[in-house]
Amino acid sequence: MPHFSMTEMKQDLLYQYNLINLSINRNLTKMKTLKKVLLIILGILVIVVAGFYIYVQLSWDKEFDSPYPDITATYDSVMIARGKYLAYGPAHCAECHIPMDKLDELRQGKDIPLSGGWELPIPPGIFRAPNLTPDPETGIGNLTDGQIARALRYSVNHRNRLIVPFMPFQDISDQDLSAIISFLRSQEPVKNEVKPTEFSFLGKAMIAFGLLKPKGPSKIPPKSVAIDTTVSYGEYLANSVGNCLFCHTKVSEQTGALLGPHFAGGGKFPADHFTKGYSFISPNLTPDKETGILALWDEKFFLERFHGGRLHEGSPMPWELFSRMTDTDLKALYRYFMSLEPVGNKIEKTVFEPGEELPD
Repeated sequence: MPHFSMTEMKQDLLYQYNLINLSINRNLTKMKTLKKVLLIILGILVIVVAGFYIYVQLSWDKEFDSPYPDITATYDSVMIARGKYLAYGPAHCAECHIPMDKLDELRQGKDIPLSGGWELPIPPGIFRAPNLTPDPETGIGNLTDGQIARALRYSVNHRNRLIVPFMPFQDISDQDLSAIISFLRSQEPVKNEVKPTEFSFLGKAMIAFGLLKPKGPSKIPPKSVAIDTTVSYGEYLANSVGNCLFCHTKVSEQTGALLGPHFAGGGKFPADHFTKGYSFISPNLTPDKETGILALWDEKFFLERFHGGRLHEGSPMPWELFSRMTDTDLKALYRYFMSLEPVGNKIEKTVFEPGEELPD
């Protein structure tokens, strides 16, 4: 067994101490370096987040330079009647542009003045439908025909700001656009101040980066359309007036872009305070014999179903207004849907009880 002197033991202990001290110093140096790196990364993140926030706040309130359509209102009674029919029928303006506490009266068949008040709180903001009566202070009384026409066709308001394009009237005919404005002008003025839409930070960011922007016509809108039972008129109603396309097609929840085959169903409608907890998925309207809801409906049943009105409380379909549609319009719609290319897309379930999750 080796024998160590006291001096050797002290030297060995000192050596071990120096090794431990050196190791501690190295670790402290690494920790200081790591701390500096983390502080730099944190500083960069703060600068990026602050820059992002400042950019959004400074750039979201954009002005848009869209043209004013050459559309004028008229006092012609036939045009006014057509405009009223569209507003309380296939174009379903009345579903949104009335006070929310008047919705039940509307659904009982009463013509509620379009004095605004509908409110939709969703992540991009709180969206409110304005007063469309000709009241000069709270409605459209001081707006020109061109300003109203531009709002409907180009999603830009009289202050040159974005109107989120919930309204699908970009391709509506000049004649029908004039009819709608003529009807709006003919209403009794109703003083009802509606708070403007309020965008959340998410909504402002979507505008700043061009994810939310005005929508204009997809083609040159027709001067007029023939009102008949043809497929072409049905196509016009489904795509340019009634918004059937965007409800009965799968849509991106992030951008609003159409994802699925047109009219093949799959549009999701989560529960909100309008639906009393119910959620919905739109059915397939193509004439596919196995998965299309209309494949088993003849024209007579289609008309009866629409005139029959609402079956499911809370359904996003404006049944009470669509039930007012003429047989001519409904026949045109049916014939258009039956002319579509069949798409196999089985929608297992369309109505979901409160608490049920919508499928991914």
